[in-house]
Amino acid sequence: MALPPLPPQLQARRDFLRKVALGAALFAMPGAFAEALTRTPKQTEGPFYPDKLPLDTDNDLIIMNNGITPAVGAVTWLSGRILDEKGEPVRNALVEIWQADNNGAYIHTKSGNAAKRDGNFQGFGRFLTGSTGEYLFRTIRPVAYQPRAPHIHLAVRIKGKKELITQCYIQGHELNANDMVYKAIKDTKQRDSVTLGFDPLKGSKAGELAARWDVVLGFTPEG
Repeated sequence: MALPPLPPQLQARRDFLRKVALGAALFAMPGAFAEALTRTPKQTEGPFYPDKLPLDTDNDLIIMNNGITPAVGAVTWLSGRILDEKGEPVRNALVEIWQADNNGAYIHTKSGNAAKRDGNFQGFGRFLTGSTGEYLFRTIRPVAYQPRAPHIHLAVRIKGKKELITQCYIQGHELNANDMVYKAIKDTKQRDSVTLGFDPLKGSKAGELAARWDVVLGFTPEG
């Protein structure tokens, strides 16, 4: 007997996870030159790193577990590589991201606007890099909340230790100029390195976006 077709959102999640398996090969961009690299600036972790992790911590923040209702927001594919100071890919780096939902609420007990939190948004995700140093997340375009410009937090753990905590921002967003954390990055090249274009994803019929962010550590991890 033929099985009934999967609900569209569950099928989309299955398709996403299949793409993840191919992600490193799809996005690998070898041959970076160390002299062209700009070290990713360290930034504050902020007060809203999850104080209770969600049951689902994979790299698809749009659909939780096997749910069929997606999170509200502009679906965004955030990808890039974790590189050492020489431009070499870093393997076995655990990349974490966390951000507010489309209503400006984090998955944190003291988050503002918590009463309106989108229960379908995972809010936090992890990805372990392979030999290319590549990571990939499906999330939403970040939104502003008082007093911050839109941003996504990112941490890199190596052997369990947080080696870098930083944030990325939307290129050209009007609130960047008044964001205290963003303005604290005095080096222009470093500021540019965390300011991303959230551009239409080529070939997407659903209006999805894509943002590319190579994260450069200030050291070479020991094997």
